[in-house]
Amino acid sequence: MVAPPDNDVLWARALHYRYDDGSPGLSGVSLGVREGEILAVGGPRGSGKTTLLRCLSGLLTARSGEVWFNSVPVHTMSPAVRERLRRDHFGWIDPDPLLVPELNVWENTALPLMLRGVGRRRARTAALEWLERLDIGDGARKHPGELTQAERQRVCIARALAPAPSVLFADEPTAPLHRVDRTHVLRTLTTAARSHGITVVLATDNPQTTALADRTVPLLDGRRVRTVHLPPVSGAAEPEGRAACSLSV
Repeated sequence: MVAPPDNDVLWARALHYRYDDGSPGLSGVSLGVREGEILAVGGPRGSGKTTLLRCLSGLLTARSGEVWFNSVPVHTMSPAVRERLRRDHFGWIDPDPLLVPELNVWENTALPLMLRGVGRRRARTAALEWLERLDIGDGARKHPGELTQAERQRVCIARALAPAPSVLFADEPTAPLHRVDRTHVLRTLTTAARSHGITVVLATDNPQTTALADRTVPLLDGRRVRTVHLPPVSGAAEPEGRAACSLSV
């Protein structure tokens, strides 16, 4: 077992994963993520983006392969140790805004901090700061049921950023937002990540989102691909599928 490069906060080698029905989710994916980098994992629906994020974060265990965080092997950790790793070092944003209905907005946002042992007053201050940055501060005392879906997603993003995680995994983070809101929220997320040194791994099929990343890793059918654009055929109609081809790397 060879340790990853020192400048990679996350590193994965030859990840293979199969779903319960036997279909492949990942087929030999390898990648490294540098500290403070914003990495977009692109590809169409069903390409393995979410599966890759879940394997990197320890939510799923790959059938084979290695995942390392700060030169520590995640793939050999027990479930309890992986859970502590996620609580103390990782943040997660789902495409569906899931909040605790019994808690108000600032309590939902502060929850990860309090689970880490941060005092209630300090956690509340941090939560309110992030809610203001994401233009949802006026709803701090509301409950999730009083918010729109887009507002709930802003709260989820604030909740993920408030503890300043080492790595933030964002699975289609702006999917529930209206088009006019996406740019503002994405810029808030990426600016906050850069200013706090947070590494971001986000899954998206949106070119607007990938444009804000430092680098994009495309997936297709669970494999990393490289798209090669072929020149148009002079004086003839372009055959369907000829414009580009995908090569596994």
